[in-house]
Amino acid sequence: MLPAVAVAAVVAVAVAVAVAVAVAVPALRHRLVRSALRCVGGRYRRRLEALGIDVRRSQERRLRRLLGTGTGAGAAGGSQEFRERHPLAQRCRDGPPGDAVSPLRPWALLRACWDTDPPLQGSLLYLDALGAAFPGVLAHQGTALLHWSPGRPRAPAGWPLPTLYCTPAPAGALASRGTALRVQLLFALRQRALRVLEAGLAAELHDALAALRTEWPLLAQQLALGRLRPQPGLPEGVRSQLQALLTPDAARAAELRTECARGFEGIVRRLWPQLEVVVVGSAHGTERLYCDALRQADCQGLPFYSPFYQVAGALLGVNLRPEEPVPQFLLCSDWAFFEFLPCPAEEEPRTMLLDELWEGREYGLVVTAQPGEYRCRTGEVLRVTGFHKQCPVVEPVRRESQKLSVRGESIPEEQFCQSLCRALGMWPGARLVDYVCAESGLLGDSSGPCAPHYEVFMELQGLRDLSEGQRYKLDQCLQEDFPVYKSFRFKGSIGPLHLHLVGSGAFAQLREVLGSAVPMPRVLREEQLLRLIQGSIIS
Repeated sequence: MLPAVAVAAVVAVAVAVAVAVAVAVPALRHRLVRSALRCVGGRYRRRLEALGIDVRRSQERRLRRLLGTGTGAGAAGGSQEFRERHPLAQRCRDGPPGDAVSPLRPWALLRACWDTDPPLQGSLLYLDALGAAFPGVLAHQGTALLHWSPGRPRAPAGWPLPTLYCTPAPAGALASRGTALRVQLLFALRQRALRVLEAGLAAELHDALAALRTEWPLLAQQLALGRLRPQPGLPEGVRSQLQALLTPDAARAAELRTECARGFEGIVRRLWPQLEVVVVGSAHGTERLYCDALRQADCQGLPFYSPFYQVAGALLGVNLRPEEPVPQFLLCSDWAFFEFLPCPAEEEPRTMLLDELWEGREYGLVVTAQPGEYRCRTGEVLRVTGFHKQCPVVEPVRRESQKLSVRGESIPEEQFCQSLCRALGMWPGARLVDYVCAESGLLGDSSGPCAPHYEVFMELQGLRDLSEGQRYKLDQCLQEDFPVYKSFRFKGSIGPLHLHLVGSGAFAQLREVLGSAVPMPRVLREEQLLRLIQGSIIS
């Protein structure tokens, strides 16, 4: 018989080997599936090249699939008869991106080689493009997700490869947006070797890092103890489920305390030294304000990658150049049937097709992406920046629904923001955190007897009050930038704008009340939202 010490040694070795195998097998499986998905993504990228040779034919084929093969005159007569038969719809249905889908099974990889499901193909292209631009980022559990999806999980960018993520899925589906982001941040902080920080919206990353600034002592305590504290919006059953995934980590807690005590400039890279890229589901339009703020402070030195172009729940385009600072999207000809309205609008609008566009021009987007929802005006304006073979590469410019107009003067959101930033440059020490606008008509009788005007709500850093002269600067900039507005102001048919400062956290609360993960509206259209932001006025 073997001595007891030898038996103990054999048992110890056996346990060590078993643990090593248990740890290694998931990582090995991850590498194998990752390689397979990269191959499929590469194959679909080559397919995109082929589809781009004859865009008109690809679009006609997509339209037949949407209508149903051989059904109706639209399918038989092609796009021309389809446009004659169906009038332009006024607006697409509103809604966030579609629900999550189940992780791929091995047999589904073969189907993916010829499937035309946009969410699947888009994610495969994302994995291929990201892996090619940043080798090593597709590591096992090397991505943390910060994304609020209340009530039901929605797909992250790399959903076909769920082992990418170190963030437990239940953490994002909580009813409270603030609680969901704080819990996801805690799990991200546990993983020092992160390669990718992913957020559904730039505003979600912005708010999560704002929570880090104010709550880092509490986060460090939870890391050290390995304990998820009870908090509003976190059901006890979910908390217990998440608690089982935590273990005490005093060293990581000490590192968090040290880095936060040094300040928050470049904090993201200091907390995650191996981080290579920040992925945000939307970085254009209203989300650009948050991206710019993050680049200048918390995320200094890190590239931002916005992989998808989505409108009203439909995936329409993909960004194949992660290393480029300004996101530009290739419109994929077999994901939807596209039409375009020239800007400025014509009296009798005639839509143009995907192969009829001109580089440098702007167009209003019309899509048919779902059976039964034909020729929907999205309200999005795109600028054509180039072509990939025959497929246009576009940059989103503005949303038509986000215009200020009390007398028909129509000030677009991005041009209003430019005037706002110009006025801000005249206020020494002030930095814009966030803003929204409203038309005074939304106030109803409470707006008083004054002429129709704009209500502007801002959160600033560096200033807690503004003089009347400073407040007038914004109105003055608008008059200089928009002659029609100036004319109405001179006649008195538009009154001076009312500028209000709101307290810290007011906009995070507003995003919570919005109730879904959609880009921040810059022009409020609901009285409930206006009353909420009014309740946060400090000056």
